[in-house]
Amino acid sequence: MKICVTATDRSLDASVDPFFGRCRYFIIVDSETMEFEALQNPSASAPGGAGIQAAQAIVNKGIDVLLTGDIGPNALPILSNAGIKVVTGTSGSVKDAIEQYKKGALKPTTVPTTPAYFGMGRGRGRGMGRGRGGWCRWYPHPVPYHMPEPYIPYEVPYEVPYTEPSREEEIAHIEEMLESLGDELKDVKERLKELSEEAK
Repeated sequence: MKICVTATDRSLDASVDPFFGRCRYFIIVDSETMEFEALQNPSASAPGGAGIQAAQAIVNKGIDVLLTGDIGPNALPILSNAGIKVVTGTSGSVKDAIEQYKKGALKPTTVPTTPAYFGMGRGRGRGMGRGRGGWCRWYPHPVPYHMPEPYIPYEVPYEVPYTEPSREEEIAHIEEMLESLGDELKDVKERLKELSEEAK
């Protein structure tokens, strides 16, 4: 059985990344041998449609189960239609999460655990206010304006109600974005250093 876990790093000891669409890595593990493959999430910094892009990135990997923290209404139908069981509320290390699933402690979900929203904002400027710059405003409709190519069509059998985020939720989200961007900047600097050393 192949299990995919959203992770903050490239190892089995890494923490489970609670965000599916914007997780840093996908760790794909053979549950019998515990051999694994680490894939960087191509949609981690996408300006919009991150959940859809992330789902499309893993549907052809032969995965049976996805373990993550939360899943949105745009990504869940794509994964479900591909026959992938989605388990949310996962935490701890990647290795621990897999063991918990194998013991039957984690159960698949059939409903999204977060509302649909746009990633880096669609408004003007680079401010952090609602609809501008880095704020991810929750979007009241389950399908965004723009769908990245290739788009897998599907039907969403329910409406996702619009929820206005509180100031505390906005602050927490911005802090999470800053931490994620800091980690990404660190990765970019490390890769640049590696390439510079190889070029010498």
